[in-house]
Amino acid sequence: MSTTKEKTVVMNMGNDQRNNVENAEKSIVYKTSGLNLWYGENQALKNIDLDIFENEVTAIIGPSGCGKSTYIKVLNRMIELIPGVRTSGTISYRGRNILDRDYKVEELRTQVGMVFQKPNPFPKSIYENVAYGPRIHGIRDKKILDQIVETSLRGAAIWDEVKDRLNQNAYGLSGGQQQRLCIARCLAIEPDVILMDEPTSALDPISTLKVEELVQELKKNFSIIIVTHNMQQAARISDKTAFFLNGEVVEFSDTDKIFSTPADKRTEDYITGRFG
Repeated sequence: MSTTKEKTVVMNMGNDQRNNVENAEKSIVYKTSGLNLWYGENQALKNIDLDIFENEVTAIIGPSGCGKSTYIKVLNRMIELIPGVRTSGTISYRGRNILDRDYKVEELRTQVGMVFQKPNPFPKSIYENVAYGPRIHGIRDKKILDQIVETSLRGAAIWDEVKDRLNQNAYGLSGGQQQRLCIARCLAIEPDVILMDEPTSALDPISTLKVEELVQELKKNFSIIIVTHNMQQAARISDKTAFFLNGEVVEFSDTDKIFSTPADKRTEDYITGRFG
């Protein structure tokens, strides 16, 4: 328990010192150390060091081809589906290196869910889309599945829009509704982390706003890492921002600091639109 004296010391610190104290009190979900990644002979990620803290939204920004999507696909090892990929370095998730050969990818993906750039519902009913993951994990009881489906759809802020048509095909939903259904499908497996790769790039402004509001609500219970080309979006919804350029992390800090007083000239040039 903090004493009055300790609180006074923290209040008198500069912003950077205060942020360091606050971060020290949070658990690190992912710790990336010296990560390099190659597609064949092409090096896509270069010596990445990055800490992701729990119950925060971490945005990853940067121009096309800078390694943003590659990085988050390493975090749940989807990158291994691409032939010729090799890595060095470590990524510790809750203290265990996920790149170790004895770390089962199935175990990782029950803890780390992913939402993609384009909504990708299964060609099934709304209900079966959400129930799919729990069924895969052995849940068969209809009452339990009903509860999971409702809870997940509520968590994705779409329950009221679909509760009367759960047996209808998910393809009948609008694009924004499909994306929130995919988020509900992700929530149904009760992950620890949610990865989002440009989740609103295919959506209209109203649907984008709903997803952004949802992200802010979800961070109370989940750690969220979002790749976005939309710098205004990163500024609106994230706690921390990492700027990637040519496969490297140029700068990583609190979002307010990145957008108001970036430490690196390249960051400033990017966020002010000089390139990218």
